[in-house]
Amino acid sequence: MNAIACPECDLLQEIPPLPPSGKACCARCGETVATRHAHPFDLPLPLTIAAAIAFIVANTTPLMGLSVAGREASTTIIGGALEMWRRGEELTAAAVAFCAVIAPAAYLLFLLVVLLAMRRSPAPQWVGEMLRAARFMRPWSMTEVMMLGILVALVKIAQLATVEPGIGAYAAGALVLLLSAILATFDPREVWARVTWADGSLPPVPSDADRSGVAR
Repeated sequence: MNAIACPECDLLQEIPPLPPSGKACCARCGETVATRHAHPFDLPLPLTIAAAIAFIVANTTPLMGLSVAGREASTTIIGGALEMWRRGEELTAAAVAFCAVIAPAAYLLFLLVVLLAMRRSPAPQWVGEMLRAARFMRPWSMTEVMMLGILVALVKIAQLATVEPGIGAYAAGALVLLLSAILATFDPREVWARVTWADGSLPPVPSDADRSGVAR
């Protein structure tokens, strides 16, 4: 059993293994404290694949096009980082490249490997290492901050030049939404429940008695 504190009344209580589509409610206030999806990996996997496609499009197509005095220019995310590097802003360029390109790519790659490996059970022990790596890279993936910066730049530059959002900007916006959807639907506990233990033994299978309790 797992001990979980209720997010509403802070009551600490033990939660038994839940059946598919089950949920556990707080014994004091009735707030839902734990849920289990019937098919925990069926939705996160296509969302992650879609996010990977959006990421590739966002990094290979122009973010925006500028037109002023008959001159036109466009750039990509990595192209902007390279231009910062050429202008002597190496630290800023490295931060942009890591947070907007490297970290999101690593997060999606690690997560995709985990979800594909979970197609069979039990999952090999290295899946846990991949999950830890994805968890480490997620806070460094700052696509949301990049999109906010793009929107601010669009507003300010629009006063001086004609600005047209490119396909990359729409793809980056879709990526932000897909990453949020992944976080809302992906439960790491479902992964750990299927990973082979460190001593090589198989993960325990909950009995019918364990599946009862506060589950609904």
